[in-house]
Amino acid sequence: MALIITDECINCDVCEPECPNGAISQGEEIYVIDPNSCTECVGHYDVPQCVEVCPVNCIVTDPDRIENREQLLAKYHALITGAERAPQE
Repeated sequence: MALIITDECINCDVCEPECPNGAISQGEEIYVIDPNSCTECVGHYDVPQCVEVCPVNCIVTDPDRIENREQLLAKYHALITGAERAPQE
C-alpha cells in the first residue's frame, strides 16, 4: 500500500524530512507522496514515519494502491538496488 496525503494537509512540513525513501514532496497545494517510492517505511521502520508525525492525521492508505508487506519489501529492495546502481561521479 502506498500512502496518500489528503486535502486536510496543513503544509506543516514535518512529514517530508521523515520519509526515508524521499517519496514526499511539496505539490501544488499540499504535500504529495510518490506511490512508486512509498514503501510505508517497510525496510526502514515498523510504522510509517510520516503517519507518526502528522499532527492532523491526513496521511492514509491509497485505496488505488493496495500492496501487502511482501510487495512493499520488494519495492524497498528495488529502490535500494537502483540506488546502488547509480553511476559514480
